[in-house]
Amino acid sequence: MSSSATTGRMDINEAFRTGGRSVEFLDEINKASIVMLAETGIVPAALARTIARGIAQVMEDERKAGRQRSADYLDYEPRLIAAAGADASRLHSGRSRQDIASAIARMNLRDGLLKECGAITSGRQQLLQLAAQHKETIIPAYTHGVQAQPTTFAHYLLAFVSALARQTERMQQAYRRVNRNPLGAAALATSSFPIDRERLAGLLGFQGLIQNAYDANHLAPVDSSLDVASALSIAAIQLGQFAQDLHAQYAEPVPWLMLRSGELTGVSSIMPQKRNPAALEQLRAQASIMVGEMHTVFLLAHNARTGMFDYRMYDPVPSARPLQVFKLFQQIVAGIVVNKGRALAEVNADYSTTTEIADALLQRSDVPFRAGHHFASALTDYGRSNGLKLADIPYLQAARIYESSTKQTFPLSEVDFKEVISAEYMVFGRKGIGGPQISEVNRMLADESARADADRAWHKQASDHLAHAQAARDQSFATLARSGGE
Repeated sequence: MSSSATTGRMDINEAFRTGGRSVEFLDEINKASIVMLAETGIVPAALARTIARGIAQVMEDERKAGRQRSADYLDYEPRLIAAAGADASRLHSGRSRQDIASAIARMNLRDGLLKECGAITSGRQQLLQLAAQHKETIIPAYTHGVQAQPTTFAHYLLAFVSALARQTERMQQAYRRVNRNPLGAAALATSSFPIDRERLAGLLGFQGLIQNAYDANHLAPVDSSLDVASALSIAAIQLGQFAQDLHAQYAEPVPWLMLRSGELTGVSSIMPQKRNPAALEQLRAQASIMVGEMHTVFLLAHNARTGMFDYRMYDPVPSARPLQVFKLFQQIVAGIVVNKGRALAEVNADYSTTTEIADALLQRSDVPFRAGHHFASALTDYGRSNGLKLADIPYLQAARIYESSTKQTFPLSEVDFKEVISAEYMVFGRKGIGGPQISEVNRMLADESARADADRAWHKQASDHLAHAQAARDQSFATLARSGGE
């Protein structure tokens, strides 16, 4: 890879060098490197002080210039030499652009992961707050796009809380694997300089090393990026599911679930009655683009030899779009409006509680499940063919259908029959772990709230660790730069 700064020729790669906080992270790597080189004696103290001052000068000059700089060390070094003299190139002792790029990529990955974990956890907490308001709100739930059984809105929301908690867990696990130091590995086999890689790790906030130097630059960068991209892809797909679920309600003349009018919705340019769910459409579209960007990470790594340029990006997994998607998700959750009466009416308009008839016949009268199932199906066919809701089918007619189907007397009284076909009985009479009954919803709310709190604590701990490393690095660098007086 040529450098315009060193050859005077156009650098074909320059227009494609992008990524996160890469330039800032190169500065931090240089500060850590000179501190370590001084402490190990690889660079004499007086020269290390001069180089440190040169690093500070370059950072100050570029800050004043206010221009985007390159994160390629070959573009950086001439400016350092101009500030500190030819011996400033000793900053690069035992280093390569290979391990610098690997370190920058990992710093970008962990920076993005922390922000993404924080954003997803915030979204989970919003869902929990909304769920707590709807523990008794009965809604229709669907399979195959058809109303299947009733549940509660809280139960539905808790499903997404649980799913996004797994994404947070995946990202935390990825963070632990990402936050390992490759710096000091040089190109692939270390160097003859006694580089203290552990010290570099501590100064840069890494928690351990990628031990094998070849792995550090040519295998670990690939799987670390794929690790993060995989977790983000799954999160994007789940948020797309959420958007689609909500969007489906807009096909109804009177939806039971909508977004509050305002910035989340749009008005047609020709049809004044329309309120288009713009935010839901944008969430779905942006989540799909996000999946595409994450798949690009896989494509860049696919069929590439170790040591090739393809996967050596300073910002291997873009974090800008995931953060936009997670923020939009939070806005949508905050804007959800539920029409409780309309939701229950939709349940009562269909036959999704007939499952409970078969269960009740088995539990109360020892009727074989399949016999009860056939009766409930026949009852459904009768009601629909006659334009009746389930609750409107006369009890005597239900008894006749049962007797015709089973050749036995209907064992449920009229009171019992009316009870078991009600949505309230079916939803709040659940017995299994993880169901929509109030006791289970309360338990899941408590468990998921505790889990979100723990993830908030993890996020703070990880952020504090990096902040403390930054403070220690700045202190060591500043001490080195001013040592020996003027």
